[in-house]
Amino acid sequence: MAYQSTNPYNGKVVKTFDEIDDTQLEAKLAAAQDCFEQVWRHKSFAERKAVLSRAAAIMRERTQEFAELITIEMGKLIAQSQGEVKLSAAILDYYAEHAEAFLAPEMLSTAKGEAVVESSPIGVLFGVEPWNYPYYQIVRFAAPNLMAGNVVMVKHASNVPQCALAFERLLEEAGAPVGAYTNLFISKDQVAQVIDDDRIRAVALTGSEAAGAIVAQRAGKNLKKSTLELGGSDAFIVLDDADLDKAVKHAVSGRMGNSGQACTASKRIIVVETLAERFLEKFQAAMLAFEPGDPLNGQTTLAPLSSAQALKTLQGQVDEAVANGARLVMGGKRIDGQAGAFMQPTILTDLKADNPAYMQEFFGPVALFFRVPDEDSAVALANDSPFGLGGSVFTQDVERGKRVARQIDTGMVFINSAAVSTPDLPFGGVKNSGYGRELSGAGIQEFVNKKLIRVN
Repeated sequence: MAYQSTNPYNGKVVKTFDEIDDTQLEAKLAAAQDCFEQVWRHKSFAERKAVLSRAAAIMRERTQEFAELITIEMGKLIAQSQGEVKLSAAILDYYAEHAEAFLAPEMLSTAKGEAVVESSPIGVLFGVEPWNYPYYQIVRFAAPNLMAGNVVMVKHASNVPQCALAFERLLEEAGAPVGAYTNLFISKDQVAQVIDDDRIRAVALTGSEAAGAIVAQRAGKNLKKSTLELGGSDAFIVLDDADLDKAVKHAVSGRMGNSGQACTASKRIIVVETLAERFLEKFQAAMLAFEPGDPLNGQTTLAPLSSAQALKTLQGQVDEAVANGARLVMGGKRIDGQAGAFMQPTILTDLKADNPAYMQEFFGPVALFFRVPDEDSAVALANDSPFGLGGSVFTQDVERGKRVARQIDTGMVFINSAAVSTPDLPFGGVKNSGYGRELSGAGIQEFVNKKLIRVN
C-alpha cells in the first residue's frame, strides 16, 4: 500500500512515503503499550487537558498551514479546509474541558450498602480513518480517548499521509509523550496484525461498508470491541409546508459540501409533489452556478474529487443508473478542460427500486431527486435504504418535523437544516451505516471500563 500525496487538482505527485516494516511496527506497538502503562493512564485530567488545549491552540494559530495540506492532498476548497481545522480544534477543546465531568464516578441507589460505577481507560486503541476529512475524522477518535487515559494508534488513508504526519507532530509539539498518539504507515496485512495483537484493546473504523465488515469480523474474532462509522445515503425530505428557498439553500450546501464526499451529505432529495417542480427548478439553477477551479483559490466554488479513481467510480455509477432507466436532469460527465478529477454537478431522477443506483451511495456531487405524493410516502422512501446515518426534514411546523424525524430509521435527523457536526452532538448511525457513537458525551464512553465497586 503506497502512501502518496497526489494533488487531485492537477494530478501531480507531491510526496511519497514508505510503509514501515514489521520490526518498526513492533517498536511502535511496544512504545504505545509502555506509554499507556507507565505514563498516560496515570496522568490527571488536568495534565491531559493541558496537552489537548495546547494542540487546539496550535491548530488555530496555524490554521492556514494545516488547511493547505488538506486541500493539496484531497482537493477540498480552502475555505472548507480552514473550517475543518477550526472544527478539529473545537473538538480538542471540548473534550479537554468536559472529559472529567463525562467520566465522573456515578453513585448508584441500592437497597443496602453503597455502589459506584467508575470509568477507567482500557489501553491501546487502533483506528482506521478515511481521507475525506483528514483531521476531523482522527480528532473525533483521538481527543475523547486521549482524555479518557487511553493511547491511540491510527492507520490513516493512503492518500493523505502529510495530514497524518502533521497531526502526529501536532500532538508531540503540544507535549504528548511518545506513544500517546502514533501514526502508522502500514499495509493491509499489517492492519490485520495490529488488530490481532494482544496489546490492542479495541478498534474503530470510519470508512466503507466493505472495510467495516472486514475490520469488525477481525475484531470480533479477537473478542475486541469495535465501533464503525460507515457510508450513508441521507434523505433530505421537503414537506408541502416547507420554506422553499431555505430548503433549496440547504439542499445545495448539504449535497455539494466537500464536493459531495461526505457520509452525511444530502444524497436523496425527496420532495412532496406540490413543491417538487418549483424546488427542482431552483435546485438545478443553483447547481449550475458552481464553477471549477484551483481549490486553493478562495474564489473557486467547485473542487475536484479526491482522485482520478474516485471520479471514475462515480462516473460509472451515473452511467449505470442512466442505463437502467434514470433520467439525467443535468451534468453526469467529467468536466472538460480541467486536468484534475472534476465531475459536473449532477441531478438524477426517475429512479425506480430495481435500478442499482436506488440502493447505492454516491460519493460526489450527484443528487438523486424523488417526487412523492405525501408525508407518509416521503418517510417510507427515506427508510427504503440499507443505510441509516443521517437525514433532514424541512417543514415550517416544528412539531410535525419532530414527528416525521421519529419515524426515520437513522442515527441522526436534522429539522430545517442539512446535517451538521459539532463537538456536542453525537455522531453515528444504524443499519449498514455502522454502530457506536463519536462526539458529545457518548463518544468518550465507547472505550472505557465501566467498573462497579460495591460496598456492603
